Amino acid sequence: MKKQSDQQKIGFFIKELREKRKLTQGAFAKELGTSQSAIARMEKGQQNFTTELLSKISSVLDHQIVSINDSIDFQIVGGKKLHGSITTSFSKNGSVGLLCATLLNKGTTTLHGIARIEEVYRVIEILESIGVKVVWTHQNTVEVTPPKTFKLDNLNVESAIRTRSIIMLIGPLIHRLQTFSIPHAQGCNLGKRTISAHKYALDELGVKIKTTNTTYDITVNTLKHADIVMYEAGDTACENILMACAKVEGKTTIECASGNYMVQEVCFFLQKLGVKIEGIGTGTITVEGVKEIDMDVEYHNSEDPIESMMFISAAIATDSTLTINRCPIDFLTLELYRLKKMGLKYKVLKKYFSKNEKTKLIDIEILPSIFKAPYDKIHANPYPGINIDNLPFFVPIAVRATGTTLIHDWFYENRAIYATELNRLGANVTLADPHRVYITGGTPLKSAQVVCPPALRPSMVILISMMAAEGTSILRNVYMINRGYEDVAMRLNSIGADITILK
Repeated sequence: MKKQSDQQKIGFFIKELREKRKLTQGAFAKELGTSQSAIARMEKGQQNFTTELLSKISSVLDHQIVSINDSIDFQIVGGKKLHGSITTSFSKNGSVGLLCATLLNKGTTTLHGIARIEEVYRVIEILESIGVKVVWTHQNTVEVTPPKTFKLDNLNVESAIRTRSIIMLIGPLIHRLQTFSIPHAQGCNLGKRTISAHKYALDELGVKIKTTNTTYDITVNTLKHADIVMYEAGDTACENILMACAKVEGKTTIECASGNYMVQEVCFFLQKLGVKIEGIGTGTITVEGVKEIDMDVEYHNSEDPIESMMFISAAIATDSTLTINRCPIDFLTLELYRLKKMGLKYKVLKKYFSKNEKTKLIDIEILPSIFKAPYDKIHANPYPGINIDNLPFFVPIAVRATGTTLIHDWFYENRAIYATELNRLGANVTLADPHRVYITGGTPLKSAQVVCPPALRPSMVILISMMAAEGTSILRNVYMINRGYEDVAMRLNSIGADITILK
């Protein structure tokens, strides 16, 4: 398959952003001060992009296309063995869901284990802009006190459009506001992501969502309990519905629910608030809501299984011996089993519970191993399948494995495409279609200079691969990585990596 040029990749990215904002080529051309035919050429990768033009496009689409100034880059000296031990940080997605859920409580909520990452900072900026008092009392502890009246007119739009988490404000806010609007969200650029699952489920509870070009307009009728079938088992959608029915009296049944770790985290927190929930971690969740929640409460967020998997992938890619502590094993079981069948050797050193007293943790030692490609494909599924966000971390592992591995990323429209960036490092990755890549392993990696893709996990996959590649690599514009990982360069350096932050 013909390799995409940088111009084509930028053009494809621009097209995705334009369509996401529901702009026609003509409307986009008008805002940009050019012709529709010029837009068509851009999106096909048939036009050179100047710095001035990229800056103008970024302004119109409210999204940085390519970072030129004020970016943070990583310099990675690869070929280093990792060693020692590293502790899994608190869950990013758990942090975001819990922060949104605090709005259900009229009292003060103290949350421990909140990740200090860009995504969390954006959510806090949003909350503060609508009147919520958020105070960091310790390194990973925040106190959250909602206002008597939420000020949605003051909502920080710039922060809101930079995170998809904004959609999860609907669930708690419907209990305080009859009508309000929130802007469309961005987050990672991974293709078209609709809010149908949110919309259909909320409709059953008596909430209407009207979509405009720039906002979701929410109208609350009389809230009622219901039997809900989720349009898809999405994590944010399920969290949103859990928060929405938490203060609806009566029993609400949620069928085809997500059992993923961040959903469980929200469930455990809601139980702490007095909400009765059964079926946590299964496809059927029942919720008995309470009319009022007004208490001072503390809760501990648990650890991030996706970060644990990242460290597992890094250890394997660099053929290292590494101990990874506080791994949420229920959300890594299948991943480890598939890796075991590919050749992974590891030891479980300890079993215990997270501070939320619900999530099972293990300490695990990854050992140098010889890998073979599996006969069948590797793909993700809703929990308890391989986690959708863990799937990309099989890519650097497949690069080491003898034979050809098929990785099928069916969930996201464009994420598999970013795996081809590893070809710049000497990998042998063939794109079959927007969802499938064939990785022929055993090819030594070499240093290169790469710009971070506009997606978190693919960016981390490139970083891991650079750690495995001999020589000095440069990873440009690492905002996406900082969005999801706390002090990742420093932490990787603590176990033997050689990463320098360039500003």
